[in-house]
Amino acid sequence: MLKKRAKLVAVSAAGVLGLSLGLAACGGGDGGGSSSKGLVISYEDPIDHLDPQRIYVGAVIANTTRLVYRQLVAYPSSTDPEVSGTPVPDLATDTGTSADGGKKWSFTVKDGVKWEDGSDITCEDFAYGASRNFAADVITGGPGFYLTQKLAVDGEYPGPYTATPEQQAAFDKAITCDGKTITYNFKTPWPDFPLAIASLHMMDPYKESFDKGEKNDDIIFSNGPYKVKDWNAQKGGTMVRNAEYDAETDDKQLREALPETIEFKYGEKASTTYEKLFSDSPDSQYTIAGQSRVPPEFYPRLTESGVKDRYVQVESPYVDYLVPNQNQMKDPKIRKALAVATNVESWIAAGGGEKAYIPADSIVNPAVGGYKPNPAYKDRNLAGDPAAAKKLLAEAGAETPYPITFSYPQSDTLDKQAAALAQGWEAAGFKVTLDPLGDVYYSNIQKPSNKADVMWGGWGADWPSAMTVTAALFDSRQIEKTSNGQNYGNYKSAEVDKLFDQAGASATIEEQNKFLQQADAKLGEDVAYIPLEIAVFNWVYGSKVKNFTTTDASSSFAELGGIDVED
Repeated sequence: MLKKRAKLVAVSAAGVLGLSLGLAACGGGDGGGSSSKGLVISYEDPIDHLDPQRIYVGAVIANTTRLVYRQLVAYPSSTDPEVSGTPVPDLATDTGTSADGGKKWSFTVKDGVKWEDGSDITCEDFAYGASRNFAADVITGGPGFYLTQKLAVDGEYPGPYTATPEQQAAFDKAITCDGKTITYNFKTPWPDFPLAIASLHMMDPYKESFDKGEKNDDIIFSNGPYKVKDWNAQKGGTMVRNAEYDAETDDKQLREALPETIEFKYGEKASTTYEKLFSDSPDSQYTIAGQSRVPPEFYPRLTESGVKDRYVQVESPYVDYLVPNQNQMKDPKIRKALAVATNVESWIAAGGGEKAYIPADSIVNPAVGGYKPNPAYKDRNLAGDPAAAKKLLAEAGAETPYPITFSYPQSDTLDKQAAALAQGWEAAGFKVTLDPLGDVYYSNIQKPSNKADVMWGGWGADWPSAMTVTAALFDSRQIEKTSNGQNYGNYKSAEVDKLFDQAGASATIEEQNKFLQQADAKLGEDVAYIPLEIAVFNWVYGSKVKNFTTTDASSSFAELGGIDVED
């Protein structure tokens, strides 16, 4: 996010559409670009994080990978899912060499790759970028827990900002540099480490002399084909060509950098953006939506002349779900009552029906290896069961109506869906306060002190493994004093953590999946989450936009690798 990729995360189960790639053989400031016009990307809310180690939303991962942040290896923009799911070299000379049964990985940095200030990207930049993931009090909310749990650091390492010389020395033994070659040493095998690098930005290089910690959260220091010309954290900004980028060091499967400029525009509601796109107004013709899909009220217009040729529908890699806050809703019977009362059918109907969603029976998308329906939700009543929920509340000795606050990221569509859920919950004996939040949503729910009783979440696998779903979302060891990471509901279970550890140490995928499925069953039993649906993405883009597509690599969001606009 995914979302990712938010997925929401990053690996997609999208229906992949075609894209013709052909990188112009240009170096320096040309960056392979061909268009003299700019592309506009409209985001309803400001992007939470632009610091590479903190980015953890699918659309933002996909956008920044193609524009400003290159990686050791990256996913191609291919029409073939097998190709788009197989990393190719980016800043590295190859896709890495493993040793010691997958506990050790080495990569060599290419010659001629530079930062926007003209300085070389070094092995030490990669090691420093990795070290930032350990500063949990500064670099919050990102996917760095994957690395911090796996890297073979002797003793506690608090990150580069506060480490003692001894602690830093221990880290420097876990990640070593030999000229341009960087080697990562892990506690247990990490056979799909290249997939993790390509899916996320946690392993990206970072220049130590540029680092100002959390003050850099909205600052981009580019090594890609574009750089920031101007930027406002609340309004967006413009990216222009990076003169220090050399297309000869890049792969035509990854980036073409065709538009002359890329403008990110924050703050316009999805309904306003799509009204302009559907009517093909002049100020929308070069526009695509960053995250917001076509709102349901526009569905009847998707077959209109002038629109249907600019319409794309793909199944997303994301599962939307609810998260009871374990710090607030401590009684498992009350959480169970909430799950039993949840009317998934009304949620889907309010969001646009089957054109927008497919009901989910697990937090793991069926396209991900290790998927199995969660026993707690396999045969549930999708319309909810108010009578059964009332009985559970009575057994819990709860006051009725039982007061709960539901937090969700505000949008016109989510407002309607939240109201639909509230109606079902109130019929079951709850008293619901709706708490719609804007751009502060994730920073709010990632606070363990957050007082919401139940929250909305959306997630896609970070790479094709259930390990990047259940363990990523519910491992209790990511909960710190000031941040719960992605464990929004502050769920803690020693039994589940042990199952995650057993999965992480497994020698085979089959064995790993066995432990993860046991963990998922326990999550359902404890009502750590309530699955809602698998999102279907509907996109309409501007009439002057060329090569619009979505790929697995873009997590079903717009693929910027080969996108262009008409002159």
